[in-house]
Amino acid sequence: MPELLVEMTGISKSFPGVHALDDARFDLRAGEVHALVGENGAGKSTLMKILAGIYHRDAGTITVKGREVEITSPRASQDLGISIIHQELNLMGHLSVAQNIFIGREPRGRLRFALDDKALNAKAAELFETLHLKLDPRARVSGLAVAQQQMVEIAKALSFSSDVLIMDEPTAALTDTEIDELFRIIRHLRERGAGIVHISHRLEELKQISDRVTVM
Repeated sequence: MPELLVEMTGISKSFPGVHALDDARFDLRAGEVHALVGENGAGKSTLMKILAGIYHRDAGTITVKGREVEITSPRASQDLGISIIHQELNLMGHLSVAQNIFIGREPRGRLRFALDDKALNAKAAELFETLHLKLDPRARVSGLAVAQQQMVEIAKALSFSSDVLIMDEPTAALTDTEIDELFRIIRHLRERGAGIVHISHRLEELKQISDRVTVM
């Protein structure tokens, strides 16, 4: 049986006037696409934001690769190999594709305050090659189509060597052709052993891409 990457048990979370999660459970295995579905307000995004370190749980346990962990921030989640791609893309339009992917982690030249653009673009190109993505590292993000921007977000998440990738409504703004391309990338990641959480309202997509489905 594939490795259990994530196990969440007894997860509860409340906000002022709202009990968002009560004793929720979820797990994710290596090399699978696990769809998370349910009505608006069911707690899907809240549960995944807890895993991504955006919210802190009120109760319950989280185990990553067999070890119980405390995820106190998005950085802590990334350090555990977990990345999330939000429905609202979070890119800087005035920067290049490569700059967006490695912002804050740019290669430096001989002088520490000088960025090594050549090395930066080469790192991005190498990443795109592993994902079979046709993107120009030097292109300005503001000039890209929505689907291309989403691919940049995926590449950025995987640049942290993520084993777990959470996608929140990734197809909401895409055409059918763009969805096919996204699913190609997802299948490629699955073949490499990554675990993907796919939050979606589009039930017709589930048969195409999902190995398991959890309904909240």
